[in-house]
Amino acid sequence: MLLATAPGMLLPVAPGFLLPVATGLLLAVAVAVAVCAVLPGPPPLPPRLLLAALRRAARWHRRRLEVLGTDVRHSQERRLRGLLPPGTAQGSDDFRERHPLMEGCADGEQGDTVPPLSLWALLRGCWGCEPPLQGSLLYLDALHAAFPQALAPRSTALLSWAPARPRAPAGWPLPTLYCSPPEAGALPSRMAALRVQLLFALRARSLRVLEAGLASELHDALAILRSGWPELAQDLALGRLSPQNGLPEDLRGRLQELLVPDAARAAELRAECARGFEGIAQRLWPRLQVVVVGTAHGGERLYLDALRQAECKGLPLYCPFYRAAGALLGVNLWPEEPEPRFLLCPNWAFCEFLPCPAKDEEEQRTVLLGELWEGREYRLVLTAQPGEYRCRSGEVLRVAGFNKQCPVVEPVRRESQVLSVRGESIPEERFCQSLCRAVSMWPGAHLIDYVCVESSLLGASSGVCAPHYEVFVELRGLRDLSEGQRYKLDHCLQEDFPVYKSFRFKGSIGPLRLHLVGAGAFAQLREALGSPVPMPRVLREERLLAVIQSTVIS
Repeated sequence: MLLATAPGMLLPVAPGFLLPVATGLLLAVAVAVAVCAVLPGPPPLPPRLLLAALRRAARWHRRRLEVLGTDVRHSQERRLRGLLPPGTAQGSDDFRERHPLMEGCADGEQGDTVPPLSLWALLRGCWGCEPPLQGSLLYLDALHAAFPQALAPRSTALLSWAPARPRAPAGWPLPTLYCSPPEAGALPSRMAALRVQLLFALRARSLRVLEAGLASELHDALAILRSGWPELAQDLALGRLSPQNGLPEDLRGRLQELLVPDAARAAELRAECARGFEGIAQRLWPRLQVVVVGTAHGGERLYLDALRQAECKGLPLYCPFYRAAGALLGVNLWPEEPEPRFLLCPNWAFCEFLPCPAKDEEEQRTVLLGELWEGREYRLVLTAQPGEYRCRSGEVLRVAGFNKQCPVVEPVRRESQVLSVRGESIPEERFCQSLCRAVSMWPGAHLIDYVCVESSLLGASSGVCAPHYEVFVELRGLRDLSEGQRYKLDHCLQEDFPVYKSFRFKGSIGPLRLHLVGAGAFAQLREALGSPVPMPRVLREERLLAVIQSTVIS
């Protein structure tokens, strides 16, 4: 006799075993549903019991993913039916005939909030649940397999800004996991939130995990440590939380009640910071096993590389999720690998792909999840929400391999971040390579951050000149640049992009203008963004341009 444990998964069962299992399962479900119905709210589970239940649910979802990966076409067709009204389409072919490609997806932040891990959520997780909770459970399974001690109570420091909405961006909100109160991340000021969370993290010497929603959040939190460690050490020694902008006084008082004086830890902080900041994370938290960042590709890649080379040197950096347009699409099941790769889960969204480089797109037909080729690049077309069909996400992916039939992908670029004033189209990752090459020619300079603007955004302030780029950079080790040094970037772009060089030679594109900004300028820019989103590399809003212009020093 066979027992179906998941769609497509059959296990051998002894003839007399099925009835007791079915009876026990029905009884357990009935009791759980009765408890959930009677109580005003789901009863809290003891931490150890909750963690054990999570691990069991995580293993179940991992096995289910393996099963779904054996027939990707069937999984995608079923997901599509769930996104469409009944009778709208008879399958993916009919769906693609009825609905044209749309130009853009609705903007999203870090994705949907992970549902609270209540008793009822865990019960639903045994049969199926929303992609955010599935992703959280798969993340839990991968993290625990690679780093068994990472889930110890109060052993994770969360460094992430979630204004007015406390949440755990890289995973599931397990209350006993984090060493800082959730209110610390919900402050109206981004920098105040990161400093308060950093202070609580510094109290906990036995941390196993540093977690952030974005690589830039961890980067800025550790920049606060670089510049403000004497004040942080003083707060640790006195058990206080210093007043600061963006920290309401009543909330400061409540958070300060959670602190106790710790002169020994303050002395350790002073000693380690005096030694320098390379590998500081491992020295401040000797038991630290892994750094987790929710998003580390696209505009966030610069910060990930900087962390790997400096403050987080020697530690694995794990990016667990791939999101596009606010939808969760994939999960990284390989925490110990240096380069993040994401398995696209076939039951989270209906995905189509346009091969790159593009041919005549009016005649080009999309390919489906099970029709991709390893090594090729594709533009992602997404149907993730009812009513939002076949939206071009602006994401370009490279297929790195397969797990059964599920493609494993690497994000390549965001098409919204392409520079183009005459149709020359310079992608963000290649512009960054040219910029880094130019910086290497400036003795003593180290690139901290950058952003670009097309001259059309400046309006009349750009003067009477040909369209051009304006680039704002923050450097360490250099306070000014000569005109010859500034020209190096324009020269590198001409070497790397023949079309750009041709336009420059004809005078159709004017010379690039390079501006140096002061320390902390990009932290101000990210504060001005107003929500925790990946760092844009091409500014499209005048208000953001005004913020970065106000920080120019040269």
